[in-house]
Amino acid sequence: MISYIVRRIILAVPIMLAVFTLVFLLVRVAPGDPAVAALGDYASQEAVQALRDKMGLNKPLWVQYGDSLYEFVHGNLGSSLITNEPVARQVAAALPYTLELTFVGILLGTMLGIPIGIITALKRNHLIDYIGRAASLTGLSLPAFYMGILLMLLFSIKWRIFPSVGGGDLLNFASNIRYLTLPAITLGIIMMAYITRMTRSSFLNVLQDDYVRTARAKGLSERVVIYGHALRNSIIPIASIIGVYSIVLLGSSVMTEIVFSRPGLGKLMVGAMKQRDYATLQSVMLIYALFVVVINLITDISYVFFDPRIRYS
Repeated sequence: MISYIVRRIILAVPIMLAVFTLVFLLVRVAPGDPAVAALGDYASQEAVQALRDKMGLNKPLWVQYGDSLYEFVHGNLGSSLITNEPVARQVAAALPYTLELTFVGILLGTMLGIPIGIITALKRNHLIDYIGRAASLTGLSLPAFYMGILLMLLFSIKWRIFPSVGGGDLLNFASNIRYLTLPAITLGIIMMAYITRMTRSSFLNVLQDDYVRTARAKGLSERVVIYGHALRNSIIPIASIIGVYSIVLLGSSVMTEIVFSRPGLGKLMVGAMKQRDYATLQSVMLIYALFVVVINLITDISYVFFDPRIRYS
């Protein structure tokens, strides 16, 4: 397994390089000028050119690419082209909010999705199955921003239970939980919908297998049959869907942070897009790409723990 992990990490290097190149070109092809965004539309041409020289935007594109790549490889994310503040400092301030939101969303979705999927599979074509399928379909159909607005209207404006905007104090547990609850539920419902449908589908296939009928014929309790046999043999596709939609959840977290005005990476990235801040935008997008690589690696490694028969070659 160690050699497999090492190979995957080495393989991530060209992937990150390709992503870096693509992001570098995309943020520079998009219309707009960071110097004009910083100085305003009424700045003189001389002032704009002077600021472009200071930002290094008048250099040839390949020189800008080489400089950016060199700084990134050495762990230097550079400074904001607009505020001149180190990007690493901005990322360090925003990253905890995004990590906790994504982690709690995945955790809620998994803790609710797997049991609901199992119950709906066991109660197939009963009322509880119809309710579970309708709930999962609702979660699949509603985008994250719309789900967040609905929760905000109900729990923040009508009932005034949770705050509607902000991220709270990370060092104050009670404050952090109050501000995290609605955004986390927003992502958790979406994650739950995907996991519920996959768990139900996987369980329905497994319950028809001979070894399940044999386990029941031997007199084993239903609990042992479900959790000791059926769940163990259906966990691989469930783990796969958790990995895949954890990546989808990262994208949904951007809109969720905007709706709830959380000071996370999503809000930082959108602000950098509006201001044409190449350095900040490029760094945040690369961090998201790194998250994707890490989640895929964790998903692949988890297979061997769920099924010891799996071997990496």
